[in-house]
Amino acid sequence: MILILECLVVCFILFMPCVIAIANGIHNAAFLFEPDVQGRVIEMGLITKDRMNRNKRLFKFTTLTVMIAFVLWAVYGINGARGFWQPFWQILLLAMAEGLFDRFFIDFYWVGHTKAWTIPGTEDLKPYIPRKTRMIKWLITIVGNPIIAAVLAGIMFPIFGH
Repeated sequence: MILILECLVVCFILFMPCVIAIANGIHNAAFLFEPDVQGRVIEMGLITKDRMNRNKRLFKFTTLTVMIAFVLWAVYGINGARGFWQPFWQILLLAMAEGLFDRFFIDFYWVGHTKAWTIPGTEDLKPYIPRKTRMIKWLITIVGNPIIAAVLAGIMFPIFGH
């Protein structure tokens, strides 16, 4: 039951920065779009390249820091996982929950089927997440998440290996 709650928390940790990023105008989250959309947003004067890069760094740093900190705290602190395999499976479960939430809710539904992520003047560039990018994101979710889980469990093993 606790793992289900932890999965919901990691989804929330991803969701909130997205909400914050678009709250004062979707153009502030242009860094999350493909390069052609980013270029158009800059060309239209909605944001500068420097501001977009700053927003991207801030978004990635805060989201990844909070996500990794929570996952490690949940797995080792709350759940008391030890060794390599027990933490690996828990980290993987949390990473897959976040990845599937990102693929299905954020990418497919929120970006793909609502107007919340539409940047006026870029509608001709839809779909915002083209097939090739979707495939790469799915590959990262399916292949990258187990690698990330193994790396984190491996890094933590000397500390919590008993």
